[in-house]
Amino acid sequence: MTKYTNLFKPLKVGNTEIKNRIFMPPISTNLANKGYVTDELIQHYGARAKGGVGLIVTEVVTVEPTYIYLPGDMSIHDDSFIEGWTKLYAEVHKYGCKLLPQLFHPAYMAFPIPGTPQLIAPSNVGPYYAKSAPRAVTKEELKVIIRQFGEAAYRVKQAGGDGVEIHAAHAHGLLGGFLTPLYNKRCDEYGGDINGRLRLTLEVIEEVRKTCGNDFIIQVRISGDEYSDGGLNIHDMTYVAKQLEKAGVDILHVSGGNTVKRASSMPAPGTKQGSHTDLSAYIKKHVNIPVATVGRITDAWMADEIIANGLADACMMGRANLCEPEFCNKAYEGREIEIKPCIGCGRCLNGIMFGKRISCTINPSFELENEDTLKEAETKKNVLVIGGGPAGMEAAFVAKKRGHNVVLCEAKEELGGAIHVACVPISKQEMTKVVKYMAHRLETAGVEVRLNTPVTQKMLETEFKDYEVLAAPGAKPNVINAFTCFKQAVTADAILSGTAFPGRKIVIIGGGSVGCELADYLAPLVNDRFIRNRDITILEMAPEIMMTESGSGRSVLVQRMISKGVKIECLAKVTAVTENTITYEQNGIEHVISDADTLVFANGYHVDPALEEMLKAAGVSYQLIGDGLKVGNLKDAITGAYEAAKVL
Repeated sequence: MTKYTNLFKPLKVGNTEIKNRIFMPPISTNLANKGYVTDELIQHYGARAKGGVGLIVTEVVTVEPTYIYLPGDMSIHDDSFIEGWTKLYAEVHKYGCKLLPQLFHPAYMAFPIPGTPQLIAPSNVGPYYAKSAPRAVTKEELKVIIRQFGEAAYRVKQAGGDGVEIHAAHAHGLLGGFLTPLYNKRCDEYGGDINGRLRLTLEVIEEVRKTCGNDFIIQVRISGDEYSDGGLNIHDMTYVAKQLEKAGVDILHVSGGNTVKRASSMPAPGTKQGSHTDLSAYIKKHVNIPVATVGRITDAWMADEIIANGLADACMMGRANLCEPEFCNKAYEGREIEIKPCIGCGRCLNGIMFGKRISCTINPSFELENEDTLKEAETKKNVLVIGGGPAGMEAAFVAKKRGHNVVLCEAKEELGGAIHVACVPISKQEMTKVVKYMAHRLETAGVEVRLNTPVTQKMLETEFKDYEVLAAPGAKPNVINAFTCFKQAVTADAILSGTAFPGRKIVIIGGGSVGCELADYLAPLVNDRFIRNRDITILEMAPEIMMTESGSGRSVLVQRMISKGVKIECLAKVTAVTENTITYEQNGIEHVISDADTLVFANGYHVDPALEEMLKAAGVSYQLIGDGLKVGNLKDAITGAYEAAKVL
């Protein structure tokens, strides 16, 4: 019997029983081939169904061929797609899981591939990043689109499908755009007040129900509040929810935010789990159909609490099930320590808009061959892994899983490497789970781990003479030697590790992730001009801070720094430092800071070549992995280590 009794209780949705309350919401994968279901997609969703998910909502599925949302998204706009969907349903249904395609018309958010006609919208209003204004869709065109939604849903039914989700949330796509006053400026029957703006969605629902009958789930995704002035609010959406119920909708998927306000719909790391439960709980009080909530729900205990406390009837857990296909089974059996921990970084969707396939920081492969399907090596080897950071731990586990004899040597007294520093800033605590998970996995796999064991050349020439070596030495912070004359000059790592303590007025050289996270960490929680508050300035040479980052995490971090009064100077090059002054040039003007207490180096990392030189001198066969090969982020380290170890 599971301890999560609320989470694993069946739920009746329409005339269909769902085996538990863990649903997987839409997450774009770019695994389709010109809209068609592929073997990779079948494996991707099949793995989550096998892992115990009760109901899966697929990524965007377009209902017509003209407007493409993402290059690798799915479609069902004609009968040629039915065969692939039939195979997908056969795989998912083997495990008692239900699956709903998310029917969608991208409209003004379509991918502008060459040859695409002018994008359509409720009005001539498009998103802030649009390069040209869309045109208002005509009422005659709407009749065709409504029919296309119904035909797409009927193809789902022909393929053996359970139902569909209709996406009307986030001011996103045609239906979401019609619903929100941010984009719908029409003065005809499809605009004006809430009833006019809702009309298109209701007509789509009517068409789907008429086409597919009552034994077919219709789920509608809405934003309970767009969290934006001029947008929809909870009172609007409670009314909308009631109208959707009257229209025959079986279940509501209540999200929040919109695509205009970054970080509002996809919550950032460090924000609360269950970010939209206030909305789902309120709407749930006013309807009689099930309500699902969504938003950074990554732990089974939290999902169980949400349901137990009446905040929702089901929890949409996207990134958690993406990261760990066996999430549900492991949670049910009380094996939480074995669950790959989602850290909420959002790198799963980095590059999706540019055609890159979905990925994950902690789970290094979603291909047909992955950590869960690795085959043993034909020839077993002795393998030495040097370094117990994330790259070293990943490499040791994968090598052991392939049947090799593995020894991991770590010079320090504990595993984790750079994560021990990286987890210190605000919103980064989730990374501690990564160390616990990876260390436990090594233990259960039977990897020999030697702590407090720096590897020497003599060891390589004797005990490990015939071993294959995977070397993960990590990286060291850059220091500008000419600037170390300042009265207190330290690295960001030194502060985060507790080996240095800064003064009150701090200047940080470098506005990348490390410099900004440090500024956020050191800045006062409240910008109230209290005399003991720290005064922090970031000096960045580039035109903007964190230029290699994107997504909700970056947005929230920058907003926090601004609210805390962190001064951010871009296009600012430090030209001279003395014991008491820091001089920088910006836009041709020289500035001198003469009252700083601490100068911090956050200007990148480098690899110390000493380990590779020792490996060469010892004459062993080796590969560098992680930062030892190329300085990167946590995802780079884990994925690179996986790729290196799986071919040993």
